[in-house]
Amino acid sequence: MPYLSRIRINPLRAESRKLLVSPRSMHAAVQGGLPGLPEQERTLWRLDADNPHRPQLFVLTTDKPDWTHLVEQAGWPGADGEHYAVRDYAPLLQQLATGRSFAFRLTANPVQNTSRPDKPTARQQERIEAGDRRSFRLGHRTAAAQLNWFLTRTTRWGFDIPRSPHLDETRDTDGEPPRDIRITTRQRRSFSKGSVTAKEAHVVMNSVTFEGHLRITDPSLLTERLLTGIGPSKAYGCGLLTLAPLRERA
Repeated sequence: MPYLSRIRINPLRAESRKLLVSPRSMHAAVQGGLPGLPEQERTLWRLDADNPHRPQLFVLTTDKPDWTHLVEQAGWPGADGEHYAVRDYAPLLQQLATGRSFAFRLTANPVQNTSRPDKPTARQQERIEAGDRRSFRLGHRTAAAQLNWFLTRTTRWGFDIPRSPHLDETRDTDGEPPRDIRITTRQRRSFSKGSVTAKEAHVVMNSVTFEGHLRITDPSLLTERLLTGIGPSKAYGCGLLTLAPLRERA
């Protein structure tokens, strides 16, 4: 049975600052709270830092977790109120139906596969000259390319993004109102996996947070994406799609 957790992070603490800037350290902290989780099974998580004074960590787990260790390590153990919340995810999944709309948020790492990078790194050039025919996974760098990556994949994820004439006065090239989606944050991350001997020990990713409204076209496909995530770099805070029911119009 899946559970969605929300943990309050205290950005003033030394350990918190380490977790906030290091996806690898945050991943380790999340996995540390789930000792019974098989090593090959990945847990989806996302750090929302819209308010830098009150960042929040969201984690989707297959079993009910206990985040006491994370509160003591990087939270507000002496403060009043709810330190973390754990909610049964099943009620939300049961609401999914074709045609229903939800507000959504997703932090993802938009990538493309290519056999010939425009500007290959030294390591990539070595592979090309050695005759390695494997494709390279490269991150999309521009907001336009990142948005296109998202919009061209929604069908396989079980939803579409409706048009919204209320966003602004602009129109797409086809004369239609823009889709109800926006990019709220874009961040390039570069960090070590921690293994100095591994050839691919360095990680570079362009994480992007998308927000907007979606309309369900295939509940089963969407359920799968909600539970297993979207795109690569899931170990480093990407892939967790969350939904919020919309208020019914009177």
